[in-house]
Formats: sequence, C-alpha cells, structure tokens
Amino acid sequence: MLARARRVVEDELSTMRLEAVRSAAAARAEADTTAATTRRLAEAEAEAIRRGARSEAESIRSAVQAEAEKSRRQAELAVSTTMLDARRQAERDAAEITENARRLKEDLERRENRLAEREERVDGIVRRVEARAQEVTEAEQALADRTRALDARQHEHEAELERIAGLTAADARAELLKVVEERAKRDAALLVRDIEAEAQLHGEQRARTIVVDAIQRVASEQTAESVVSVLHLPADEMKGRIIGREGRNIRAFESVTGVNLIIDDTPEAVLLSCFDPVRREIGRITLEKLVLDGRIHPHRIEEVYERSKAEVEGLCLRAGEDALVEVGISDLHPELLTVLGRLRYRTSYGQNVLKHLLETAHIAGIMAAELGLDPAPIKRGAFLHDIGKALTHEAEGSHALVGAELARRFGESEEVAHAIEAHHNEVAPRTVAAVLTQAADSCSGGRPGARRESLESYVKRLQRIEEIAAGKKGVERVFAMQAGREVRVMVQPEHVDDLTAQLLAREVAQQIEDELTYPGQIRVTVVRESRATEIAR
Repeated sequence: MLARARRVVEDELSTMRLEAVRSAAAARAEADTTAATTRRLAEAEAEAIRRGARSEAESIRSAVQAEAEKSRRQAELAVSTTMLDARRQAERDAAEITENARRLKEDLERRENRLAEREERVDGIVRRVEARAQEVTEAEQALADRTRALDARQHEHEAELERIAGLTAADARAELLKVVEERAKRDAALLVRDIEAEAQLHGEQRARTIVVDAIQRVASEQTAESVVSVLHLPADEMKGRIIGREGRNIRAFESVTGVNLIIDDTPEAVLLSCFDPVRREIGRITLEKLVLDGRIHPHRIEEVYERSKAEVEGLCLRAGEDALVEVGISDLHPELLTVLGRLRYRTSYGQNVLKHLLETAHIAGIMAAELGLDPAPIKRGAFLHDIGKALTHEAEGSHALVGAELARRFGESEEVAHAIEAHHNEVAPRTVAAVLTQAADSCSGGRPGARRESLESYVKRLQRIEEIAAGKKGVERVFAMQAGREVRVMVQPEHVDDLTAQLLAREVAQQIEDELTYPGQIRVTVVRESRATEIAR
C-alpha cells in the first residue's frame, strides 16, 4: 500500500513538473516577448508552485506511512490471537487424546486380567475333568474285573447246585418260575379283590384325586401349530430367483416337494402350505438351504430335497428315541420307532401328537401306580395309543384300529393292542389298561390350553355373550367384536342415563365372567347416544 501511494505521489509530481515546465516555457516565451520583469515573476510563481507540490507530497507520504503502520499492527494482533486460540485448542485435543488413551489402557488391562482369570478357571476345569475321566476309567476297569469274577462264581454255584439237587439249570428255572407264577396269580387275585372293595367304598373321590394329581404333575405348555410355515428371506429380490424364469423354479419346487409355495407382498418372507407336516418341514428345510446357497434351479432343487428328506427322517428317528428314553421303553420294534418319530410333526387340533403321547403315558402310569397296578404295560399302551395317526393317509380306517393292527404286526402284546383300539370306544374296553388309556387321553387332550378351541364352541360363546347383553333392560343392539374380545352394547338414551350405562356395563361383564370360560379378557362398552332435532321454518 505504501509503495502504491509513493508511485501515485511521484506520478502527480511528474505531472506537476511537466506543467511547471510548460508554464515556465510559456512564461519564458512571454518574457522574451515582453520583459525581464515578467520572467522573474513567472519564475517566482513556478518556484512557489514547486514548493507547494513538495509540501503536499510530504503530507501524503506521512499519511500513507501512518495507515500502513496501523494495518501492520492489526495484522500482527490478529495473527497472535489466532495462534493463541490454535495453541489452546491443540492443548485441549492433546489432553482429550491422552485421557482416552489412559482409559483404553485401563480397559485393556481389565480385559487381560479377566482373560487370565478365565484361562485359570478353564485350566482348573480341564484338570478336574481329566482327573474325573481317569477315575471313571479306573472304576470301569474295576467293575469289569468284578463282573468277570462274579460270572465265574455264578457258574461255580450253578454247577454246585446242579450237582446237589440233581437238576439242570433249565429244570430248576422252570420249577422256580412255576412257583413264582402261582404266587403272583394268588397275590394278584387278592390285590384285585382288595382294590375292588376299596373302589366301591371310595371310587369316585379317589378317581378324581388321582386324575387331578396326574394332570398337575405332567401338564405342560402347548404351542398351537398350523398348516403354514413362514420362511424369512434375506432380501425381496430373492423372491424372483425362487420363482425363476417363467415360473419354472416354483413349479419344480412344488412338484418335487408337494408343498404349495405362496409368494405375496409380505416383505422378505414366503409361506409354505401343506397339510402333511412332515412334507411341509422337508419343503421348508429345502427352500432354506436353496436360499442360503443361492443356486436355485430344478436340478438343484431335487438334490437339496433328497438331502433334506434324509435329514428330516433322521430328526424323526431321534425324536422317537428321545421319547422312548423319557417314557422308559427300551424294547420297541425298529419299524414302530420309525413310525413313531413321524408324529414329531403331526398335530391334533394344534397339539403336538408326540408330546401328547408322552403326556398321556405319564398320566396313565401315575394313575396305575396310584391304583396299585403294574404301570409298565399301561404306560406302553397309552404311549402307543395314537401311533396310527402317522399312517392315516396311507391306510384306511380310523387311527385307533390302524394303530392296533400295526402294534400286533410288530409283536406288541394283546393288552397293549387292545388299549390302542379301544381308546375311542370303537372297540369296547375289556381291560383296566384300556380304561386308563381312555382317561389319560381325555386328561391330556381336554385340559385347558392343550388344544385349540373348536369352531362350534367358539360360535356358541359369541352367541351367549350377545344373549347376556341383549337381555338387559334398555338395550337396543349388541355387537360381539374382535373375535369375542370386545362387546359393544347400544342402549336407548331415553331409558338409560349415564349412571345406568355404567352399572349396565358392570353387570354384563360380571355375568359373562360368571357364566363363560374364555381365554384372556372381554371388554364391555356401553354406547349411549343423545340427539336433539329441531326444524327451522
């Protein structure tokens, strides 16, 4: 800025000098033509103009220097302020970074300490497990040695007894079994007589006590199942790949699996519908594997279906084996075990059939034990009473008769087969096991929450709710809404005031609560509408 001002001043001085020279030349010319006096006056005037120009240039130079000095001081002040703010911000950032580093270091040290403690605990557990395994191995070895010694001693005793008694082991066993059988028959006859006498005295009350105790001991949560499975997809674009070009993939899937595939506007989900639960589960696993793999075409669908089918068969077999272990049966025929495992995916009114069999077997066993009977055959008959449901789509007839025929075919006793065929009174029950199987079946399937409510009882409940509300005075119309969970009662405003409407709602709710059995809650809403109408003429 100072240099620019200096250049401006020098330009002005140059201009003034030029003008002064021109004036002097003119004056000189004039003086030459006029007189020497005029020349001196012109020179004096030129000198005065020159001195004025110099004075003005000096004043301008001083002002410019002062302005430049002021600007320099302001710039230095701004720079110093900015540097001070930046230094303070840098100090704050450094302190924050240092604090974060300290916290991370402390957290890392805590985690390392916890990891070291866990490693120490794991090492201790491993050492205890190894010591326990060594003890178990030694115990097994000692048990095997003792078993061999006992077997040797038993053979020696048997040989000695045969020598003393003059009978072979087979003859002695037959004699012993005959004696035991006669004694058991006599004891059973005495026991039956005592039980009948006691039943005549306290039969009804004791039966109720037995049933209630059995239900309370084995009742479990039930989850209602349906004929539709939902498979969640990673993205909606997967639906197009499932459908395939011109629908070839979905047609191949439904043809191979026998499961209907429903693809609608539901985001990231498809529905699989089939009344055969085993087939529906195979289809679900097949589609799930295809979606995870990403390769979906007809040949791939057939390959994955075969693997899924084998996987579901293995799951069914495992479910049957687990059920046998829980009931305590160890000598079931393998074919019956295979059929039994299919019931893992079978439902009856929303109740899982395999869980129903387990529950029925436990209830029947408890009632048999309370009655002083041998619970083993009764539990067996109760456990197998619905096995025919796994073959109802393959064989004609009711599941009770189909199950009894299947049990006889694979070597089950007549007592067990009769309990199976008589549990729905298609064959008149002739044994105690058949009667207890009927009772246990009714307890498991009829207790609240075990099975879904039938349509007939649901409609009757709705009708009764509307009848209760419509029977009150002043009620005009009644609507049961939300599947019977809410009741709207429209009253006549000229007969029912606000206070009476509140009392009416309480009375209807109380009567519904006293007379009906229903899940959840029922809301009663009384609506009273008042209208005033006038005509302006």
